[in-house]
Amino acid sequence: METQDCFRRRLATLTAHLQSSPPIQQGGPCLEMDICRAKGSSPGFKVALLGASGGIGQPLALLLKMNPLISVLHLYDVVNTPGVTADLSHTDTSAVVRGFVGKDQLEASLQGMELVIIPAGVPRKPGMTRDDLFNINAGIVRTLCEGVAKCCPNAIVHIISNPVNSTVPIAAEVFKKAGTYDPKRLMGVTTLDVVRANTFVAEVLGIDPKLVKVPVIGGHAGITILPILSQVTPSSSFTKDEVLYLTNRIQNGGTEVVEAKAGAGSATLSMAYAAAKFADATLHALKGEAGIIECAFVASQVTELPFFATRVLLGRNGVDEIFPLGPLNDFEREGLVKLKEELKASIDKGTAFTAKK
Repeated sequence: METQDCFRRRLATLTAHLQSSPPIQQGGPCLEMDICRAKGSSPGFKVALLGASGGIGQPLALLLKMNPLISVLHLYDVVNTPGVTADLSHTDTSAVVRGFVGKDQLEASLQGMELVIIPAGVPRKPGMTRDDLFNINAGIVRTLCEGVAKCCPNAIVHIISNPVNSTVPIAAEVFKKAGTYDPKRLMGVTTLDVVRANTFVAEVLGIDPKLVKVPVIGGHAGITILPILSQVTPSSSFTKDEVLYLTNRIQNGGTEVVEAKAGAGSATLSMAYAAAKFADATLHALKGEAGIIECAFVASQVTELPFFATRVLLGRNGVDEIFPLGPLNDFEREGLVKLKEELKASIDKGTAFTAKK
């Protein structure tokens, strides 16, 4: 009798886990998998990953599952999510993973989420520009953000889906129409540009990339990506050839990967790493840690453009402060002038897209 009472008490403390998994038979009583996991070993944040079955989504899901600040991880995609979820749920970290598949389950995947990360969309292929991605990915981002506005309007939202220069304005317009827009909580993830810049600069300097910090401003495509090499930490000087080489390689890092993969994909592993790094910084800030500064594409008054990537201070409410560009040299001022025209066109394209519906 005592054993049965303990068994009942244990069942009473268990919570839902893999919602769509089949029941497990154990000696007569039917224990379903959706009552076979507790909340996790430690408190943390609830995070949703939309586009979890894709080339970025899967490695990003793994990195998020390993983050001790996350207690619940919801994985959503239109296909293949049950398999990804089952696979990932076998890893022995404290976060509980739940899978959601198809448009009918989008809202369920977003209920109660505190951070929503959106890498959903098609990848770039050889010969394809970020503008070529627009017609497909714009609609995907709009639909997903409509779900966010309805189900978790106070969540921090990280936009990864390309072209970021256009998809962030799309998300902003969706939230404005829903009456839930908070510019502090919407961020375009440009961390990959920073990660590449740190890596390539470290190669030139011959030091550990972990010691290098390169501010990258503007946007997240081609010439709109502007590394500020005059503000590199540790303080360094570069020759004119080194500046040209580094700037060009940072701006075309995505194309370098696309061409190297010869049609088999785009930057997925490095993007997942960068997205996980930015998510970790955001979660630490949400937890209340001070002094967390990252680059991100956000609503901004740093320039005359409505959105711009620059260094921001993250806090409990998202973006607490947007830093000015700081002193630029002649090369960087020239690059800033060049990028603004292209970036403005991309922003306007995203804003106009939502007006059509």
